[in-house]
Amino acid sequence: MGDIKIGKKIIEYRRSNDLTIRDFSELTGLSTSLISQLERDIANPTLSALKSIASALKIPLFSLFVEELDNETLILRKENRKKIYNPNEDHVLYDVLTPSPLKSNVELLLMNLKPHSETFGGFSKHEGEEIAFVLEGETYIMFEDEEFLLSEGDTARILPNRKHKFKNCTDKDIKVLFIKSNPIY
Repeated sequence: MGDIKIGKKIIEYRRSNDLTIRDFSELTGLSTSLISQLERDIANPTLSALKSIASALKIPLFSLFVEELDNETLILRKENRKKIYNPNEDHVLYDVLTPSPLKSNVELLLMNLKPHSETFGGFSKHEGEEIAFVLEGETYIMFEDEEFLLSEGDTARILPNRKHKFKNCTDKDIKVLFIKSNPIY
């Protein structure tokens, strides 16, 4: 597997859960010999084996391929932020504030909504929960048929799969900070 150290992840999981190679073999359905070889990084697992390992470790499959992060990757400088624009629109801009978002259980976004506009594409809904905090200005949050005015300093909790959108009826930009759980990459 080259630089990817799946063996290290298996060993750490086994030890932290007081499992033997045989126990882990039963958990994954893989042979003890293959587990031993994987732990020593001398075997290349099949996709099916990787899926079994990820399932046993209770982690997403992709995380087997992501090496541990060093401390420097946990810092995101303002000038290095990624910006997200909605398609064919320039009135909504999101700054991704999460350093190294892979392997994170949360995502931090800063939305800048231009005057007299609303978030793109009608209502949004997400699998994870979201918290919206109004940093500057005032905005309406709309949950299908209901709308609520949010002022600077107000917070709104958006439950999973709850349809919502934001609307700026003022002459100034507004800024809303979002904290999202379980981002999907």
